[in-house]
This record gives sequence, C-alpha cells and structure tokens, in this order.
Amino acid sequence: MPLELITRTPGNLVLPDSLPPLVRRIYSQRPLAALTELELKLSQLISPTQLKGIDAAVGLLEAALNNAERLLIVADFDADGATSCALAMTVMRALGCAHIDYIVPNRFEYGYGLTPEIVELAKAKAPDLIITVDNGISSLEGISVAREAGIKTLITDHHLPGRELPAADAIVNPNQPGCEFPSKSIAGVGVIFYVMLALRSRLRESGWFERKNIPEPNLAEQLDLVALGTVADVVALDHNNRILVSEGIKRIRAGRARPGILSLLTLAKRDFTTLAASDLGFAVGPRLNAAGRLDDMSTGIECLLTLSEHEAYEYALKLDGMNKDRRDIEAGMREQAFALVEQLALDADDLPAALSLFDERWHQGVVGIVASRIKERCHRPVIAFALADADDPDSELKGSARSIPGFHIRDALDAVATANPGLVTKFGGHAMAAGLSLSRANFDAFARAFADEATRILSPELLQATIVSDGELAAHELTLSCAEELAAAGPWGQAFPEPLFHGRFKLQQQRRLGENHLKMVLSPLDDEAVIIDAIAFAVSEEDWPEATATEIEVAYRLSINEFRGNRTVQLMVERLLQSH
Repeated sequence: MPLELITRTPGNLVLPDSLPPLVRRIYSQRPLAALTELELKLSQLISPTQLKGIDAAVGLLEAALNNAERLLIVADFDADGATSCALAMTVMRALGCAHIDYIVPNRFEYGYGLTPEIVELAKAKAPDLIITVDNGISSLEGISVAREAGIKTLITDHHLPGRELPAADAIVNPNQPGCEFPSKSIAGVGVIFYVMLALRSRLRESGWFERKNIPEPNLAEQLDLVALGTVADVVALDHNNRILVSEGIKRIRAGRARPGILSLLTLAKRDFTTLAASDLGFAVGPRLNAAGRLDDMSTGIECLLTLSEHEAYEYALKLDGMNKDRRDIEAGMREQAFALVEQLALDADDLPAALSLFDERWHQGVVGIVASRIKERCHRPVIAFALADADDPDSELKGSARSIPGFHIRDALDAVATANPGLVTKFGGHAMAAGLSLSRANFDAFARAFADEATRILSPELLQATIVSDGELAAHELTLSCAEELAAAGPWGQAFPEPLFHGRFKLQQQRRLGENHLKMVLSPLDDEAVIIDAIAFAVSEEDWPEATATEIEVAYRLSINEFRGNRTVQLMVERLLQSH
C-alpha cells in the first residue's frame, strides 16, 4: 500500500551542547519530558512503594517464607511470562524459599491465565500460595476456585483489567484502578522484579538474612531477564523501562548474563559484547517464544533457570529448532493470509477498516505473528484466528489481534462484546495487541461487528500507512563514528524508536543475495566520492529496482557491519521508496 513519508519535528526540550550533534538532534525528536530522562541509573528507578497492593503482596510472601509454605508460580507462555517465572523462581530460592515450583499452561490444552482447569492441575502440587506472573488480572473464575480450595493467591500482572477485579489476596498491577505507579507500560517481568525488590527490603528490615545466615541477593543480577522480557513484550520504553533495559544490556555485554541467554545469542550468531536491544527483540525473544507457540514454554523457562552452560546450550538448541519450525509454519500461513486479503480487496472497493482472517489449516501458536505481518502490509487492525482444537473443525476459535496507532484493540473488543452479548467468549490484552475466543458459528458476525467498530473509530488519516523519518543525513554523517554514537544513545525500542532516516542516493551497484535480499552500493547525490554499502532484507518483487535504475530513495537505519573483526558503516534499508 502507498506510504506517506513524515519527518519528525523537534520538541521544546533544550538539550546540552555536550551531546554529539546527531544524538542531540535525535533526542530532540523523542518523547523526553526532562533532561533527567537522559540519565539511565538504577538510582532513578521509581520506588516500589508507589505500586498499589505492594504491601499486601510482600506480606503474603514474607509470611510464606516464615511459615515454610509451598509456593507455586503460574506463568504466561510467552517470553515475558518465561522471564518473569525464571526471575521469581531464582529470587525466591535465593531468599530462602525451600518449596517453590511453577506451572506454565500449555496454550493448546488450557489456554491463557489462571483458569479453573489450571487450579485443578495446581492442586496436585498442594500449594499454600499461587503467584501469577504476567497474567491473572482477568482470571476471576480461577481465583474463585483457588479460594474455595483454601489456596491463597497473589496476582502480578501488567495487562489491562476488565470491569471487575479477581478476589485475590493481593494484586500488583500498575494498570489496576487506583494505582499511582507512573510507568503504566512496565512489562510483567518488571512487575515481579519490583515485588522482589520490595520483599528483599522488608526481609532486610526484619533481620531475615541474619537469622537465616544467608547472603542478601543482589537483584541487579536479574536485570538480564528484565531486559529480555521487557524488549520481547514490545512495551513502551519510557524512562523507567529504559533504565531497566539499559542496565540489563550492560550486564549481558559484560558476559554476566545467565547461560541460557548467552547460548541463545550464540545460536542466533549475535555477539553479546556489542548487544543492542534489537538483538533481544529479534534474535533471543523469538527463539524463546517459539516454545510457547509450538510446544511447552517450560523448555524456555528451564533454559533460563539452569546454571549449567552445557544444559543451557542443549535447551537453546531445542528452542532454536522450534523457532525454525515456527518460521516454516508462519511462511505458509502468511501466504494464505495474503491471498485472503487480496480476495477481500477484489470483493470490495477497498479493504475494510479492520480485518478478521481465519483458515482451518492455521496453527494456533503462530496466528499472532501472521496478524502482525498482515497489519504491516495493509495498515489495518488485524485478527487472525485458528481452531482451538486442530482435530475438531467445529471447535472454538482462538484469535490473536494486532492494531495500528489510534485504535485501542482491547477497548474495541470490549465495545464489540458489550454491543453484541454472547458474540465473544472472552478477551483481554493491551492497546496494540490482544487475544480472544469465540465460537466458529459467530465468526462472520464478529468480523462484521469488528470492522464496523473500526470504521467508527478510524479516520482516513489513521488508515493511511506512514513511515516516520528523523530526516536526511549529510554525507559527512554517514560514518562509523556517527553509527556508534547512535548505538550508544539507546536503548531504542517501542515508543522510543531507533533512528530512521531517508534520502536519495546514486545507485552504484545492486545485486541479489539469497532468495530476495538486495545488496547495494550507494553514494549521496551531493558527494559521489562517498561510497557506502547498503542492504535490504526480504524485498518484494514488486519493489525491486529496475536493472537500469541509477538513483534510489530509501528509508534506512545507520548500522554497523561486523565481519571478521572489521567494523564498517552500513545502511540497513527498511523501505525502498522510489527508484529511477
């Protein structure tokens, strides 16, 4: 679909002259409210005391330690859930908890969250206290069943709550009503990290470590997990999250990450000493997520828990194999989805404002990725559905939703469900991503209602696909030193995006790499003596430059190519805008 190129404009914050000029320019175009947000020190983290429910949560955990109670973690089956679970298990053991275990629901058997079925499964482990990580805020029935069984419950979550909160013994969620914690975008792993910070503080005050003769754990050692879970869950990198991610990345670069993360980086062919946040998002996160998408996330959790380098590598190999299988499944599903979209476009003057897609052949664990790919291509909110039971064509449908700016996907699902009672079985999520279930018989009615809601909310301007650039770079800025300055100015991520530039170049050479990658040699139009390599991955045939093209306009990132010990500047082309 045609793209509109938009150039960012500077804000009003006056930045210090001590910053490199290009970095100062980029920071001026990011959502910085004060100069203090440029400092990423652990001392600047928001205090745990601002979290509603934190005292009740710490009270439950302190009592559990004092009484040697049995604890059970119930985790989500994605990277945020896996890192949250590994962090809680590791820290509670270090604090002296002798009886702690975890369950991660298999998405194909039990679905999401603390369901009544999961509570029944948990009973076999005889827990005194269930702790949810990265889930639980919508688990009304599961919490009720646990209470009836005499099991205490602590919910730690970051997802948006519904109209009613579960009757848990304690809830820590910055998005629950009445919570004044400023960082509403903290990931699930960040929430449980904060709970552990508060618990350690309480235990320190009570003399727990002296009485038990155990060392007080350094919770900074868990920041590799916090960084991974935060980036992989694609939450907004506000100041607090950037501190957590920055400090976690520092630990990984110094080789002080747990063996599982280092093994996953090795298999992804990423150098941990030069790690960027994007490596966590595009190399480690997908491999970890593959376990929850195709099999059982316990493989990923064990990879993060083990202290043995050999065991970690064996787990990482399994995860890498699952990720390759996931990519193969996704490729076929993506082509089928594109064909469905083309059919929709043929049947109407234009695409509807939102897309609901379903195919009996689709894999439940991969529909979220497919929805994301279709959203990127069509710039529409997309929900991709699969059968909950692949062997039963009449089974319930499970959908994964991805949205575009200006359309709060969870609120939209709430509006559809409210206006059409019984249409949606259950739903939950964030502004940009959500999940839902509905009967197969309701699919067509839901697709119409969802598209109608999108039509009501989305203006033509919001449906226009855009690419937002930080402007053009002069020839003297296309250097290794500038690329290094930008890399050091991160971490970059959601809501604090990595710098993206655009410009016209002399196309000196172009050649195909692999199946559909484009390798180019470019020169700025105003200084053809400057020669710079550029690469574009997964270029569609329709976008490929003509063989006779001599000029090209691209949107690109200034990156560093490392090969056999040599570091050179390279343009990582995100979009081919025009060529002639």
